[in-house]
Amino acid sequence: MDKDIEIQILQGEVLQLKKIVLEQAKIIEDLKEQIRKLTIKKNSNNSSIPPSTDLSRKNSSLRTPGINKPGGQPGHEGKTLEMTETPDNIIKMIPNYCNKCGRELSEVNAQLESKRQVVEIPPVNPIYIEYQSYSVICKCGHKQMGDFPKGVTNHIQYGASVEAMVSYQSVYQYMPFKRLHEFCNHFFHLPISEGSIDNILKRFSAKAFPIYQAIKDEIENSTQIGGDETGAKVNGKKWWVWTWQNAFVTFISISSSRGKVVIDKLFPNGFINAVLNSDRWRSHLNTYAKGHQLCIAHILRELKYLIESEKTIWAENLKQLLLKSLKLKKECLEYARDNPDVVEVEKALDLLLLESLDKKKAPKTLNLQESFEKYRDYILTFLYHAEVPPDNNGSERAIRNVKVKQKVSGQFKTGQDAFCIIRSIIDTCIKKQVDVFDALNLIAQMPINQQKQ
Repeated sequence: MDKDIEIQILQGEVLQLKKIVLEQAKIIEDLKEQIRKLTIKKNSNNSSIPPSTDLSRKNSSLRTPGINKPGGQPGHEGKTLEMTETPDNIIKMIPNYCNKCGRELSEVNAQLESKRQVVEIPPVNPIYIEYQSYSVICKCGHKQMGDFPKGVTNHIQYGASVEAMVSYQSVYQYMPFKRLHEFCNHFFHLPISEGSIDNILKRFSAKAFPIYQAIKDEIENSTQIGGDETGAKVNGKKWWVWTWQNAFVTFISISSSRGKVVIDKLFPNGFINAVLNSDRWRSHLNTYAKGHQLCIAHILRELKYLIESEKTIWAENLKQLLLKSLKLKKECLEYARDNPDVVEVEKALDLLLLESLDKKKAPKTLNLQESFEKYRDYILTFLYHAEVPPDNNGSERAIRNVKVKQKVSGQFKTGQDAFCIIRSIIDTCIKKQVDVFDALNLIAQMPINQQKQ
């Protein structure tokens, strides 16, 4: 074979091999990128996934470091155990002989040198109050019977203080029925059964229902509300705990549905006076309200995931824009629509939503952009209302109590409605700075509401 022909053949093979190598190199790079994306998992730090699902959770926050050191700040009023001026029992430690010479000291006057106090809890025993109804026959012949106090309907029953304590421990302190039964038996010498605990909570919630209804009415007429929902197990099935709250009240309800039918039943007129903060769950977004606000904290977590997984400049730019808007909120609670700083942020947001994104390289980023285009007017609402926060953290805190309750006690086998009623009142008391146990004790003394719940 002619050498020139052979060289040409070999050169052609080399070119073909180079082409194959380049194609394979591209495939390898694509596979590396896919592997990198697969290794970036969603967790509570970069998405709305709850912290309990994190396999190896690291303490990480979206907040930037502050200037204050950790711990109590200057001016913070601390609390310490202090001695009382009126002790209940005084035990005098007077020596009766001398350790050096052995002489008796009973006739020598003793001088007080120092004192120490120990705080103890006395034995707690239940008080049994017996009401005796007597009859008196009038001269007219009528037999008049003494009336029992309202609420005293059985030959033996638990009083208001027991109802308040059980409600406090079960709903506020998350104590399971079995543990509460043991606590009452050991600490109060009160042999109360788990079934009685359940009955007490249901009876207490019936007394509390008018207050619960008043909280719902206050929510319905508020100017700012946060709404959220979370899953909860009831007899092995997944139910949903809903909350609507603001800085003053918290309303919690439970349903087997996560659909808008729940909102329509509870709030058929929607929230005509309120801006509703929520995540992007359609049930909340489709609820009629004066305005809507998407949770910026949720958005920032989603953007963090996109920055890690798809490395899009768009996600980083939107993140910085939202951080700028949060800074504006800190500087001023409410802006006019024509404020130059706000106008600048609004225009920058519009440009980002119009920006073209590569569907192949950043499909998830594109999905988020399209969602934000749909809910464009729900992103910066907080800048125009002093009382509207940029996040929905208050709602997350409200429903977190349900998660803690189930972590401690397990699923609801009964009493889920009672829990929601009582917890709504407890959280509202905390917000209004009302002593929780005092409030529960007052409710326990109320008559049972006969209104259909």
